[in-house]
Amino acid sequence: MVPPADLVVGHSLGGLTIPLVEAAHRVYLCAFVPPWGRATRDMFAEDPLVPGFPDNGITRDERGRSVWVDDEFALSAMYADCDRAVALQAYALLRPQSPSIYDGDYPLAEPPDGRASSIVGTEDRAMSPEWGRSVARERLGVDAIDFRSSHSPMLSRPADLANLLDELAS
Repeated sequence: MVPPADLVVGHSLGGLTIPLVEAAHRVYLCAFVPPWGRATRDMFAEDPLVPGFPDNGITRDERGRSVWVDDEFALSAMYADCDRAVALQAYALLRPQSPSIYDGDYPLAEPPDGRASSIVGTEDRAMSPEWGRSVARERLGVDAIDFRSSHSPMLSRPADLANLLDELAS
C-alpha cells in the first residue's frame, strides 16, 4: 500500500485528479476545482475559461479528442510569460485529450479530508482568475493565493513557485 502524500499539486485539468489522491494537502495550481457530486461538464456553464479560450486554437480529431492546431495561440494562451524556447518545448509535449473526463458526475460528493490551497495565475489566459478565486472560496473554503504568472508558472517562474509550495508544505 502506498502511503498518502504530504502535498499533491494539480495543474489545470489536474485539479480534477488530485481530490482522488490520498494526500494531507492538495494544491490547485491554475486549476479546475471539481463541482462536487455534479456533472463535471456543468463547470463550463460557470465560465471557468478566459473568453476565447480554447476556441481559437483547438479542434477535435477523428476520435473526438481535443487537439491543438494553432501553435501561436497555444503559446500565447498557455505559456504567455515563458521563455519562447521553453514554451515551444512544452507545446511539443501536448497530446490529444479525451472528452470523457467531462462525462458523468464528479465521483466525490464533497471535498476530501485534508488541507487545500488554490494558486491563481493573475495573468492566466486560459483559466479565469476570477473563477479560480470564486471556486476556491465556494468549493474549497479557502482564499486563493494570487501568483503573478500566466497559465504555466512551473515553467515561467519555477523557483518562485517552488518557494511558495515549500511555504505551503510547512
